[in-house]
Amino acid sequence: MLVAPSLLSADFSRLKDEVIEITEAGADLIHLDVMDGMFVPNITFGPPVIKALRPHSHLPFDVHLMIEKPERYIKEFVDAGADYLTVHVEACVHLHRTLQEIKSHNIKAGVTLNPHTPIESIINVLDLCDLVLVMSVNPGFGAQTFIPSSLKKIRTLKNYRMENNLNYLIEVDGGINEQTGKLCLENGADILVAGNYIFSSKDRKQAINSLKVLK
Repeated sequence: MLVAPSLLSADFSRLKDEVIEITEAGADLIHLDVMDGMFVPNITFGPPVIKALRPHSHLPFDVHLMIEKPERYIKEFVDAGADYLTVHVEACVHLHRTLQEIKSHNIKAGVTLNPHTPIESIINVLDLCDLVLVMSVNPGFGAQTFIPSSLKKIRTLKNYRMENNLNYLIEVDGGINEQTGKLCLENGADILVAGNYIFSSKDRKQAINSLKVLK
């Protein structure tokens, strides 16, 4: 199991230190939620902040765009240091073209599903995806409760990947802790995004390891 701490739950007044700390604590990726106040109610940060943080960790930057018309900003996030760039199917009129554009920059392309969005909406682009992110909460805020119906999506994505010889990773974001993380693992998840569970812990290394060793 790969673990991607979400900076949405970090202390924004010391983001550099938070990135260094979770890197040293054994994280596998760093998950960065970009919010525009339109696609979701909240506003976080954009390319300048990601670029400023990039020198302080060797880990892949997993950038999740919760913004409208994300195709407008692909180059900016690539230049800022994104290794994975994930867009919402609900925010893209031309999803296939957007994923092609991301991949043309030699980084990993991902697509995200909100809790209400069916998997059928992305079937025709899964061959382009390096990552599929299942939102197990409604996007926009941290510290929400895991939505159990997300497990069926994870399981369906795992089965489809196997049946069609595809290679995308399945990532889950929202309400992750040891209990929900174990359920995600059992249903086929590869990456757990955890924010509040890790950043509210007094021992972040132990919190990260507790997810890595789930069986």
